Amino acid sequence: MNARKIALVSVMLITAWTMVNNPISHTYVSDLKTEIIAVSGQQDDLLAEIEKRAKEYEIEPSNARIDPVWKAVPGYNGRKVDVKKSYEKMKKDGKFKVDQLVFVQVPPKIHLSDLPPQAIYKGHPDKPMVSFIINVAWGNEYLSEILATLKKHHITTSFFLEGRWVKNNPGMAKMIADAGHEIGNHSFTHPDMKQLSAAKINEEISKTDEVIEAVTGKRTKWFAPPSGSYKDEVVDIAAARSLGTVMWSVDTIDWQKPTPEKLISRVMGKVHNGALILMHPTEPTALSLDQLITEIKGKGLQIGTVSDMLSENRILPVKNMKK
Repeated sequence: MNARKIALVSVMLITAWTMVNNPISHTYVSDLKTEIIAVSGQQDDLLAEIEKRAKEYEIEPSNARIDPVWKAVPGYNGRKVDVKKSYEKMKKDGKFKVDQLVFVQVPPKIHLSDLPPQAIYKGHPDKPMVSFIINVAWGNEYLSEILATLKKHHITTSFFLEGRWVKNNPGMAKMIADAGHEIGNHSFTHPDMKQLSAAKINEEISKTDEVIEAVTGKRTKWFAPPSGSYKDEVVDIAAARSLGTVMWSVDTIDWQKPTPEKLISRVMGKVHNGALILMHPTEPTALSLDQLITEIKGKGLQIGTVSDMLSENRILPVKNMKK
């Protein structure tokens, strides 16, 4: 190595030593270490706070049960905080924020399917949802208007069809199904199910299932006894065919032809979390449905199918849902 190269290397070494050992460099490195430790400490504190406060926002699941008045009541999922995902959402700001908590649902231990067959009159009292039970055995002239209103509000609900009506009105039955609504079984000839023999009960239910599936391609999951008349044997036979028996907790009494104002007042005076709302394709229902939907949503309630409403899935009230 010649003298020039030796001198150049020496200058570089001296410069490097000076930069590393001068007070300014020491201060910078020290500050950098402190900053890293501080950030790490903040992150550890945030994670610890999420873990500590998680219990405040967790809800225990609720088991399905048999109520002495309301018969079978579905369960409702609980919720717990997903600490890891919540931390990932909050770590950018490094602050605990309730609206950034991430939850996972926790199912109950006892489900509707675990209970002996019982009629169902309403959903879980903590679930902010209702469902319309629209029983169809007549009223064709009002169905199109009702379907248009439901479409306007982006609502799918449950239509319980009489088998004989489906046989005579296959186009309308298919129109209801094609609109995305849930199809239920409403017997074949609209008899008083309480007065029938076991064989006739089975026939009424099975014939209706067959014609509904043939016309709409849909398999039913729920059975609504005509006029709400049933006995335990009806519920048992329906259950043997994998059908739940549903009643209602709020009645429009629309067949009495009330004014739209009276129908709306009647429903809104009784509506509640988990309500099953009985209606038919009548003129009062067609005229009042638009406002009725608006007022129900105004109370923070979603409107869905019977299956949606009786499921264990947790939901947020309409007014609290993010758009």
